[in-house]
Amino acid sequence: SNAAWFSVPAFTLPEFRWEAILFMIPVAIAPAIEHIGDVLAISNVTGKNYIRKPGLHRTLAGDGVATSLAAFLGGPPNTTYSEVTGAVMLTKQDNPRIMTWAAVTAIALAFLGKFGGALQTIPVPVMGGILILLFGSIAVVGLNTLIRNQVDLAEPRNLVIVSVTLVFGIGGMVIGNGDLNLKGISLCGFVAIMLNLILPRSEADKNAVHELTQMKEEAA
Repeated sequence: SNAAWFSVPAFTLPEFRWEAILFMIPVAIAPAIEHIGDVLAISNVTGKNYIRKPGLHRTLAGDGVATSLAAFLGGPPNTTYSEVTGAVMLTKQDNPRIMTWAAVTAIALAFLGKFGGALQTIPVPVMGGILILLFGSIAVVGLNTLIRNQVDLAEPRNLVIVSVTLVFGIGGMVIGNGDLNLKGISLCGFVAIMLNLILPRSEADKNAVHELTQMKEEAA
């Protein structure tokens, strides 16, 4: 109730410090992996191949440019939010124009102090329930992706990759020391990629990959 009707966010000029820059380089792994996963998930939800159009290189570049601009205004780094995938899945609204207007509206509401104060009055259990639903939806999207691609989870290699990654993520595994550590999405993504590279493929899996590569070459 004490919040002002109109308030201007605090803008600060950026500072360049090598300690902070070097610290953020490994931290950037997490949003990059999350970005790729979110693009894949939203592609499955909407039925559109965003990996091909506009292309993963463009979406990653846009994410990087937006983060740089936010930093120059003293704001926090931007990243793709997995919660949006769950919201799109629940509302069935995937028009990019809706997302654009939502972003413009959010920026405008940031200048209304009363609105920010009203959001802070939402009980924590309510927000927790919303997050449970949204993150649960994201997990279902991931499982649906495996099912659509006919991934055999009974095959030992796939079973090891999925089970280890899930336990690392759900169990809150942390690898590192002090401020430099890997956890959450960055750790899960790194572990999944390394296991995928290290564990030997079965003959059936090799043949499937070879056939898929040939199909892509013929389509190109």
